[in-house]
Amino acid sequence: MQAVIQKVVATETEAKQLVQAARTETGERLASARWQARQIVEAAKREARLEAAKTLAAAETEATNEKNERLARAAREMETNLRLDEATTRQAVEAALRCVRGGSEPTAKAP
Repeated sequence: MQAVIQKVVATETEAKQLVQAARTETGERLASARWQARQIVEAAKREARLEAAKTLAAAETEATNEKNERLARAAREMETNLRLDEATTRQAVEAALRCVRGGSEPTAKAP
């Protein structure tokens, strides 16, 4: 009977050791899986930031190109539609000169 009790105790001890080893291994695997998950998430975040930066840069470039095209189109339209006669051109130049000189006196009129 003594031998049976010792065998049961030895089996229980061995079972406890196996359970502890399994818990330790499970903990290690769980820690490793968490670390790998963090690495995957960080890599995905980096990739998403990079893609967002590329998309933003492309949108900025497109917006700049569209703005430049609209300005060029408006300039062409103004050149096409705006024709000043000589007297109006002279008056505009004189007004600009007055503004630049800071005075309001009229300039001498050309004959």
